[in-house]
Amino acid sequence: MDNDGRGFGPRPESGAAPLGPGPADPLPYEGVWRFTAPAVDASVPQARHAVRDLLLRQGVPASDDLAQGLLLIVSELVTNAVKHAAVLSPTIAVELAVGAEWLRVSVEDNHPYRPTALETDHGRTGGRGLLLVREITREAGGVCEVDHTASGGKVIWATLPLKPARYP
Repeated sequence: MDNDGRGFGPRPESGAAPLGPGPADPLPYEGVWRFTAPAVDASVPQARHAVRDLLLRQGVPASDDLAQGLLLIVSELVTNAVKHAAVLSPTIAVELAVGAEWLRVSVEDNHPYRPTALETDHGRTGGRGLLLVREITREAGGVCEVDHTASGGKVIWATLPLKPARYP
């Protein structure tokens, strides 16, 4: 939950600095925001809306295709955390980091299981969320990985390139 206890809401990370190589002064949309919420079904649309609202509020120069891909990634990763990690991780975290020419979304939970992307199986109706995330990320020219956290959980992240208009 965010600071006021109402669910998803962006909280800028304290001491946020310019991300990656770039100008000495960060662009207006650069920063890092972390949202936390319970690992329940209602958190999926809340996370998606929080990320969408943050992109708009910060003026992140993401194309419609990139924004829609990012929101689908958020939905899939939060859904996976809710479905598969809630028993050991009653809270999940979504982090959005935006640099001058890229953005990174990550979903963290405290469950140690490290998922793998399943191949397409037309007989199954589910189980391909991570495969979809990796495909969206690859098509955008980005990278998707799963890492272990220091607390024994995992974080799944995707970094996507931005093609922003140049600021004066």
